[in-house]
Amino acid sequence: MKTVKVGIIGCGSIAQHRHLPEYKMNKEVEIVAVCDINEQRAIEVAEQYGAKAYINYEELLTSGTVDAVSVCTPNYLHAPISIAALKSGVHVLCEKPMATSKEEAKAMIQASKDSGKKLMIGHNQRFVSSHQKARQLIANGEIGKIYSFRTVFGHGGPEGWSVDGKGSWFFKEDEAFIGAMGDLGVHKADLLRYLLGEEIVEVGAFIESNAKDFADVDDNAICVLKTENGIIGTLAASWAYVGKEDNSTIIYGEKGILRLEDHSTYSLIVQYATGEVVNYELGKIQSNDEGGQNNTHVIEQFVNAIVEDKEPAISGEEGAKSLSVILAALESHETKQIVSSVLEIKEPAI
Repeated sequence: MKTVKVGIIGCGSIAQHRHLPEYKMNKEVEIVAVCDINEQRAIEVAEQYGAKAYINYEELLTSGTVDAVSVCTPNYLHAPISIAALKSGVHVLCEKPMATSKEEAKAMIQASKDSGKKLMIGHNQRFVSSHQKARQLIANGEIGKIYSFRTVFGHGGPEGWSVDGKGSWFFKEDEAFIGAMGDLGVHKADLLRYLLGEEIVEVGAFIESNAKDFADVDDNAICVLKTENGIIGTLAASWAYVGKEDNSTIIYGEKGILRLEDHSTYSLIVQYATGEVVNYELGKIQSNDEGGQNNTHVIEQFVNAIVEDKEPAISGEEGAKSLSVILAALESHETKQIVSSVLEIKEPAI
């Protein structure tokens, strides 16, 4: 298999801290192009990686130089750029949330099917060692029937992470569409679906903008979720946690409790109903905090899907189902009703 020639569209923090370094580590990849509307940023990143700089993504896509792209742009551009790339015959790794509507998500999936090119969504929480171990324990019946859960993703906000600080697109509704729920909440919706092995079907939510007076998107959210088999629990997403980042999940079952990323040393703790406690030291979760794991494994999974011509680990369909939970949360907050989050993805007629 020839080297996969890759381009990165959007050269902000997620590209600079995750995508580009992980592509560079991958022996199957050559970074040949980068694109950003900020020309100086594009040039600087291109020089760093020995790539060609573009300020227009359409020019990059029609150049014929790339086999695959990472879409690391503001949320409102995820769908149009991904669809354009797929139609150009280019594989796509798209950052989360994959789109700003169900219609956009379905159009991305259809473009992937029509072109025969891979579409993967960057939900990195599935590749965390503690999460993978917990999924295995749940699937094996180790903690019996699952009753409930609570999951949290909160930190001080993107202004400490984004290359543009408080002026970042993250805080602008017309570019981000959604705030902490799209940035952090969609990760946790995807994680719950992955851990529990079933779909979330109903959502109730309170979503507020009460911490960032310079932002016009949500920065605090609490959701109540129900799965198809009646497991109920909560999901919290916040940009208002001024202390240490919280990225924890707790699963409550009939035979025990799983505590994920809830301890500084033990990334998974199993507390059995018998009183036995088993501590797993499986390495740190990827984090913006010092000492966090740097390799999210998203890039290697995407590249493997291309090289081995197999279904991506997190397909467009998977990304759309997780997005649907977040869209239902928004609708619930607006209507003050419990909302169905079931997403129907129909196969095209033959």
